[in-house]
Amino acid sequence: MNRRRVVVTGLGAVTPLGDNVADFWQRLVAGERGIKPITKFDPTGLRNETAGEVSSCEFHCQEFGLTDPPDEATQFLLSAAHQAIADADLGAEQLTDTGMVLATNFGGATSWERFVDGMIRETPQPHHFTEFRFDSAVAHLRDCWTLNGPSSLLSIACASGTAAVGYAFDLIRSGQVDIMLAAGHDALAPSHLAGLSVLRTMTAEDIRPFSKNRSGTLFGEGAGAVILEEYDSAQERGARLYCEVAGWAQNNNAYHITAPDKGGAGISRVLDAALADAGVDSMAIDYINAHGTGTEYHDPAETQAIKTILSDYAYEIGVSSIKGAIGHLMGAAGLVEAIATVKALQDQVMPPTVNYEEPDPECDLDYVPNEARPSSISCAATISAGIGGSNACVILRTARATDPTNEV
Repeated sequence: MNRRRVVVTGLGAVTPLGDNVADFWQRLVAGERGIKPITKFDPTGLRNETAGEVSSCEFHCQEFGLTDPPDEATQFLLSAAHQAIADADLGAEQLTDTGMVLATNFGGATSWERFVDGMIRETPQPHHFTEFRFDSAVAHLRDCWTLNGPSSLLSIACASGTAAVGYAFDLIRSGQVDIMLAAGHDALAPSHLAGLSVLRTMTAEDIRPFSKNRSGTLFGEGAGAVILEEYDSAQERGARLYCEVAGWAQNNNAYHITAPDKGGAGISRVLDAALADAGVDSMAIDYINAHGTGTEYHDPAETQAIKTILSDYAYEIGVSSIKGAIGHLMGAAGLVEAIATVKALQDQVMPPTVNYEEPDPECDLDYVPNEARPSSISCAATISAGIGGSNACVILRTARATDPTNEV
């Protein structure tokens, strides 16, 4: 059957390394880190008092037609979406039929904190309660840009952002819509960081992806947004084509709430299925943006999964994690990591795994340690995995005039 091709035409990001894609990418490639002591609330009692805080995102309600400020995570989201829409040069006519798939782990967590605080002090604000609703972000995006296409929100832990790209891709590929916004957002708040401390996924030291002395992950906040379009319509309107979305897959380990299954079987299956969906041979992959959380068991499991699918070829490509630079952005992680992968294809450079210190016999691939690397990249995979066993993988490649996998 004929499958419609899908391309990326717009990018937007708010991250601990900057409130736009250009700053984020420049600082990431330079090997900078955005992980610092938490300043937005008192972190006393948490397993770690550092995180990837957003420090440079200015939000003005009037620019989005709002009278009251939305939840902080939604502010990040609206800012990133605005960037992506402007970058894609979409006008009101195209936006009317545009759809969206959003991703978040904790929704309006900061608004929930404020509502509970108000209840304790006997001054609750109804506005804070409505902003806590997970679907409030969908409503804000819809109203700001009159997005009348399909809309949904995913919350499958840390695989949410990558899966959002995949579901948006599917809606275009199947002919239901021509343009989709895929976006992810989360903000740091005491309640969920306390929970992540109790689960002990958070390190008491520092995040060191794939390094032998790794001891856990650190979290961050922000938002990422991408515009996906049907190839022919994007070409007709003269849009810039960053790259093509070739295929994707999503599954679940069905093993344990936090631990990966033995040998990374779930991740290997999702990578294999994404390659099959894309019609791409495993040896066509030039770069992998890994989940790479820096936890004791996940990093070797992900490494083994990559070797299971790519065999000896796994040793010939770069595999990096950007979490050492910005932390784990929760629902935004997959989107921001997808943006880093798009930029890697565009600029032909692999971002580094910063804070990598010691080689590990169990993690024995090329993790692009500490310094970005110019490289020829025509096809890349970005992988996400999450609490509860969810995995997702998206295959991206340079956009070509013809697609040999179009007839399947």
